[in-house]
Amino acid sequence: MKNLTLAALVLALSIGAAQAAPDLQRLESRMAVEAAAHPAGGMTVGLVAGGKLAWTKSYGFADMERRVAANADTVYRIGSVTKQFTSIMMLQLMEQGKVKPDDPAQRYLPQVALVKGAGVPFTLEQLSAHRSGLSREPDQNLFVSGPITGWRDTLVAALPHVSMQFPPGNRVSYSNIGIAVLGAALASAANEPYVDYVHKHIIAPLGLTHTSFTPDKDMLAHLARGYRPKDGGGDSAAAQKELESGRGYKIPNGGLFSTVGDLAAFLTFEMGHGPRAVLAPETLAANFRTTYPMEDEHGWNYGRGFYRAAVNGQTIIGHWGSVAGYAAAAYFDPDAQVGIVILRNSDPRVSNDVIVDALRIAAGK
Repeated sequence: MKNLTLAALVLALSIGAAQAAPDLQRLESRMAVEAAAHPAGGMTVGLVAGGKLAWTKSYGFADMERRVAANADTVYRIGSVTKQFTSIMMLQLMEQGKVKPDDPAQRYLPQVALVKGAGVPFTLEQLSAHRSGLSREPDQNLFVSGPITGWRDTLVAALPHVSMQFPPGNRVSYSNIGIAVLGAALASAANEPYVDYVHKHIIAPLGLTHTSFTPDKDMLAHLARGYRPKDGGGDSAAAQKELESGRGYKIPNGGLFSTVGDLAAFLTFEMGHGPRAVLAPETLAANFRTTYPMEDEHGWNYGRGFYRAAVNGQTIIGHWGSVAGYAAAAYFDPDAQVGIVILRNSDPRVSNDVIVDALRIAAGK
């Protein structure tokens, strides 16, 4: 896939809702500044408009050693953007009557009783919105590696090393282990392994052919090498080690690989233009209206697997992600019906300022 042109952008916008057209030159300039600020590796950006990927551009290298340029087909790890897929799974099971948001997680995963200080049961809803009270991670760094085939066993082994930080429902506190518990509980309710469920009921029906927890040969051929900045260049050792050793329990909260085109299609779905067989648009819209304030992110709230903010009158919804050597962001403006995907194969995370700037330009503001 080549970089999409301004003509394609104008055509896409003419099909979509009437709005001010984004200043493509301004968007390119802003993204060039972001790319230059992270010279290790590369970056791929996509503008979603008119119900499709309307424009994309890549910067830098997918593989610095082999001088392979990043492009629209480059595969990146998307980290916590995966949490949105887990929340879609929860919404699907709610639609089907298989779970209720106030169901205690222990009903589906009895091993949560192993959590230190477990008392008042936390619910699926509280897990999904980071209001369970669980610590962010286990207190030992033993459970963040291991093959995907054993992720659930690794999660269960980690639970005695997880503690309650506050009573459930008391406040928002980001918990990776909490989303992993949610994924395991939902899989039990669905009577289907988590990875299989997400592929069968979300990824495949949405036509996301280059999104997977277990990349195939073609995806691996296009996988960007992850980098951590070092001495003006990049060090790929940490990212390569994690790729080879696996992520342990960290699958429902951060295990997916994807591309700019697939995440553009996912944002289009989130904006209400996907197949009802995956999820009713009204279910999605209602879900995005319920959020809770985050103490450590000024002006940002969190809902079931997504961030939401109102910045200068613009609503912003989505998620960022970061794993060793990779950073991702997928956000949209539900009013302007535009979205932005930013994928990098270098640390650190994509900042809120970059996301806000890109969506403001995308909305023609």
